[in-house]
Amino acid sequence: MKYIDLFSGCGGLTLGLEQAGFELALAVEKSDMAAETFYHNFIERITDQNSWKAFSSSENSVEEQAKRKLVIKELSAVLECKSLLKELRDADIDLVAGGPPCQGFSLAGRRNPHDERNKLPWQFLELVEAVSPKAVIIENVSGMSQDFKKHGQASPFEQLRIALEETGLGYSVQPVLLNAMHFGAPQHRPRVMLLGLRKDIAADLGYNFQSQTWKSDFDNIETTAFSERPQIAPRATHFGAEILTVEDAISDLTNKGYSRKNSISDYAIEMRSDRDWMSASISEKTPETAKLPNHSLRKHADHIQARFRLYQIFRDQSVSQKVLSIPKLDDVTDDGKRVMLSEAFQDIRFPAKAPDGYVVARNILELVEISMTLGTKKHSQRPLDWSKPSPTVVSLPDDYVHPHEPRTMTVRELARFQSFPDSFEFRSKETTGSHRRRFEVPQYTQVGNAVPPKMARAVGNAIWEALSAWIEQNQRKAS
Repeated sequence: MKYIDLFSGCGGLTLGLEQAGFELALAVEKSDMAAETFYHNFIERITDQNSWKAFSSSENSVEEQAKRKLVIKELSAVLECKSLLKELRDADIDLVAGGPPCQGFSLAGRRNPHDERNKLPWQFLELVEAVSPKAVIIENVSGMSQDFKKHGQASPFEQLRIALEETGLGYSVQPVLLNAMHFGAPQHRPRVMLLGLRKDIAADLGYNFQSQTWKSDFDNIETTAFSERPQIAPRATHFGAEILTVEDAISDLTNKGYSRKNSISDYAIEMRSDRDWMSASISEKTPETAKLPNHSLRKHADHIQARFRLYQIFRDQSVSQKVLSIPKLDDVTDDGKRVMLSEAFQDIRFPAKAPDGYVVARNILELVEISMTLGTKKHSQRPLDWSKPSPTVVSLPDDYVHPHEPRTMTVRELARFQSFPDSFEFRSKETTGSHRRRFEVPQYTQVGNAVPPKMARAVGNAIWEALSAWIEQNQRKAS
């Protein structure tokens, strides 16, 4: 079964669909940085950077790039290429999938061609209409499903569902809210999706679709919102003690790479060894090695490492790290700040030792003085907990601190939380400056923007099963 991946990024959705059995017909990604990772993992290993630059150049035509199944341009360039659209239509595409930015989507937007918030979702639907695939997946962040109640409007998610239902031959659409941790990824990552089957196929199968959003939690708890389970919804597999943790994900990794300890989690074994997703040509050019890719440690100044160790101590001794905002209070004297810190530290056990063995303070007075020098108003950074799933991986590398070491996470560690196997190599530069984030997509951003492959695979399996059942049904009718 053939699929198209729009706004493909580095390929998290593609990886899951490939694992589910789908075959790539075309991917479209405007960022040459994210596209480099996609090409390297799904098309051909990049050994000559000059050849890659020639292929990814804006001067290279849509038709030429499409021959290698990856167009590195805006989606509008594909829509303008009528010969490619006809070729895709004739190829009888089974699935069009992708995550267009949809936060500002409105059905009224089609009447306003200058509304940038609406342009990309409508282009996605325009390609669906042109190709008429059997199934559609639209993925986006969970906040998109919130209604704009103060404006009296339905959510962008609901408006997009209505628009997809009316696209082309029409689609039966099931909204779903899925959490990656329910599908075997060691990460709390809720995402909404629209799963659509072309109406003729949905009718033949007798599948039920509802406008209410099916949640992956419902496979573990009873709900009165649904009289029966939507057949197209992927079945969640991990709940309670089965949900994987930070320890499951990265405890086998040291600062230098793989640890040599004998006891590692089944998940870590899978991440180390999984090469089944690779095509034969990619696998042949990727020798198995003990070296862990994308595991370069971030360098931090001494005072930053000291603050990270404080965060870890506060985590382990149940102290809010917001106490470090006390030294930054404008309306309190330094003596008053010290009193407030002393009260906050009353229950801390001394010596206060960080997980790496470093003694930060031997008594409460030392801890107060250290906190006075390390005060900060920034509270977005937090050390991860070994015993819990990772919080949602974001595109900035500075928000999460390693549970044991006084540093932020590597690209590979975050990729483990997302469920990318270690054989998946991220390309281009690791990170970028704040002023360049508007148009650059470095490795950390690629990881943070990706659909977790394990969740994508579960969705792909559900679509695959539906289309397989429809094909078998038609074959029985024909015989």
